[in-house]
Amino acid sequence: MIETKLEQLGLKLPEIPAAIGLYLPVQRSGQLLFVSGQLPIQDGQVAYTGKLGRDVTIEQGQQAARLAVLRCLAAVRSSINHWNEINKIIRLTGYVQSADDFFDQPAVINAASELLENLFGAAGKHARAAVGVNALPMNACCEIEMIVELK
Repeated sequence: MIETKLEQLGLKLPEIPAAIGLYLPVQRSGQLLFVSGQLPIQDGQVAYTGKLGRDVTIEQGQQAARLAVLRCLAAVRSSINHWNEINKIIRLTGYVQSADDFFDQPAVINAASELLENLFGAAGKHARAAVGVNALPMNACCEIEMIVELK
């Protein structure tokens, strides 16, 4: 079902993301999966680098947010047997590397939120924070982490 929806959107899950530090990509506690922050990596490289409002457009930031949330979903998929084990997406936190005068972080992270809702319907709606930050690892323009509840 999720794979079909991704295919219809012209998307696919990336390979399971490897940790680029001393952490786990996903950690389970009870019925919750905590997904570590994921960067917009494509073909082994950060696809969009720099600061929103200076080096990166909102549209590019939105594409980066979609890539990052796909990596989050790949981490989730590596921890479950089937997509129907997911009850709902609880929370998404998006960090946007921002120029000092950039205040449109929610517009960037909306792309990830919209993708989750398109894939999971009502179960994809979530609580969220879109936070502007000065710097992110590997100069990525955004990073996304999320919490997923299992049935």
